[in-house]
Amino acid sequence: MVMVTVRTLPPIEFNLWSYHVEITESDGSGSHSKHKVSMEKEYYEKISNGLIGPEDFVKKSFEFLSKREGKDSILKEFNINQIKEYFPEYEDEIRRGIL
Repeated sequence: MVMVTVRTLPPIEFNLWSYHVEITESDGSGSHSKHKVSMEKEYYEKISNGLIGPEDFVKKSFEFLSKREGKDSILKEFNINQIKEYFPEYEDEIRRGIL
């Protein structure tokens, strides 16, 4: 089990948001990883339908990733819509998790 912390960074562009994400092991070891993620407003709205906030969307996305690979295997910097390239089920599972 991991704890995911998301902090909003200044936007890269008007419709391109940026986040700092930290994943910490909940086993008390203090083991953690840090990631910088970008996300287009249009992609967020398409998948979330505005039912959760952008930070929660990013958090759910990292929880999804953490169930499939170790925190150190997650790219250190990427755009959130790249997840579907590695995990085709991502968008459907995130939508189900939001509803």
